[in-house]
Amino acid sequence: MKLAIMQPYFFPYIGYWQLIRAADLFLIYDDVNYIKNGWINRNRILIDGKPRYITVDLRGASSNKLISETQLLDNPSSRIRITKTLKQYYSKAPYFSQTYPLIEKLVLYDQNNLAQYLEYIILQVCFRLNITTTIQRSSEIPKNAALKGQERVIEICEIFGADQYLNPVGGQNLYSKQDFLNCGIELEFLKVGDIQYSQFTYPFVPNLSIIDVMMHNPTADIQEMMGMFEIL
Repeated sequence: MKLAIMQPYFFPYIGYWQLIRAADLFLIYDDVNYIKNGWINRNRILIDGKPRYITVDLRGASSNKLISETQLLDNPSSRIRITKTLKQYYSKAPYFSQTYPLIEKLVLYDQNNLAQYLEYIILQVCFRLNITTTIQRSSEIPKNAALKGQERVIEICEIFGADQYLNPVGGQNLYSKQDFLNCGIELEFLKVGDIQYSQFTYPFVPNLSIIDVMMHNPTADIQEMMGMFEIL
């Protein structure tokens, strides 16, 4: 069984969805600390040909709190602002009418717990993209809270009986293939391929939010993109 684990991100780039699709079980890593200025509550979209951030405001966010303990600001204004921005800059995208109603519903989802809010977004986008991987939150699983880093990941693999662990290629310096093999687990890394598509008339900007991909491409083409990666 192939397991992948990642923190929940706000409408992440296509490589995140490739990772989910390539795994048998995807674990949303929500019982680790919130990371400020990361991808947990923000991402980038295309505004006048340039990558610009959209951000969901949080209440009392801290790197001393777990993601599962973090709350969204109890005020819908930042979420409404995001939907207005998307409508303004993507209204002429070829798949706006098919994509915007879903994204609007997800952004405005009435849930203030950050982990549960992001889980809902991830599950609903997976459904739209026909990704059928089983998804769970790590906070729901009993485990040794004292373990950190690689040791904690290996323990989670053992809990689920996973004999393969799939991680984004950026984590190559974090994990040892030999240490995983010593525990009977094959460690693999996913490297996103050269994915490009038309973004209005602008030069292509890679690694934007999946929102940008969905605004510019039909689901069938996105599913083809899902297979454009290399396993190292």
